[in-house]
Amino acid sequence: MSTIQHTTHSIDVDAPAEVVYTVIADALAWPRRFAPTLHVEREELGPGAERLKIWARANGEVKHWTSRRDLDADLRRIRFRQEASSAPVSSMAGEWQVAERPGGTTLTLTHEFSALDDDPQGLRWISEATDRNSRSELAGIKDLAERWNRLAEFEFEFEDSVLVDAAPEAVYDFLRDAAAWPARLPHVARLDLREEAGGIQHMSMDTRTADGSEHTTESIRICFPESGIAYKQLRTPSMMAAHTGRWTVEPTDRGVRVTSWHAVVLNPEAVPTVLGPDATAATARRFIREAAGGNSRATLGLAKRFAEERRG
Repeated sequence: MSTIQHTTHSIDVDAPAEVVYTVIADALAWPRRFAPTLHVEREELGPGAERLKIWARANGEVKHWTSRRDLDADLRRIRFRQEASSAPVSSMAGEWQVAERPGGTTLTLTHEFSALDDDPQGLRWISEATDRNSRSELAGIKDLAERWNRLAEFEFEFEDSVLVDAAPEAVYDFLRDAAAWPARLPHVARLDLREEAGGIQHMSMDTRTADGSEHTTESIRICFPESGIAYKQLRTPSMMAAHTGRWTVEPTDRGVRVTSWHAVVLNPEAVPTVLGPDATAATARRFIREAAGGNSRATLGLAKRFAEERRG
């Protein structure tokens, strides 16, 4: 029988309990809000229940698991249990508990876990990853909840789409084969790509800007054959505190719709340095929308041409 380990982490948050609970409940926003989380997909199972497929970094590795969560908004409690784990984890479960205190909230996160074959090294790995990620997530929740009233100013999404008259796999292949982008996309000066099992790609890219300068980004991409690619930038341009996105390839009765979707969190401290002392968050949103959206539209246009030229 596997040995079950227990851990508890907590933090005091100077924000209302309902705000803290809302942050935890919105798992689809975790990739842009919390450093360890790369991508989340959600399936509703019924009132107060959901299944999450989660990709996250743990001890420098990319791990993927599936969890069921049971949410109780009245008690401000969320219980979770992994239904499919990633080695060395044999089992993992726990609970988020949000409790009011004078002047704010106490947030507690508990875990209980075991390692495959009770391997001591595996237990150490899980314990270290759980501790590191729990501390990071709690600190992120505290920061987010305490500036909740300004979140709409700094967090935004946008997307661009194009219709392609070609097979979906031709478009997907263009997007997946990022190693070829320097030869195909004028705004890509350099790109290094490393791929591991499970469709995980580690990408480092130098992008040319409109004024001829270059900036470097580093990303992890998760490839879903022929349907899309989700990504998170680990190294972002200075005005972005976080940047996640997804390329989707969707057959329709009018052709293949290819969409580039972005979610961005601004780094307000960098805005005046980059755009000048009078620049506002709105100025930065417009700038990023045009810069990142412009690159996406260029990529979409070239993907369309690439796929349609190979049709038939």
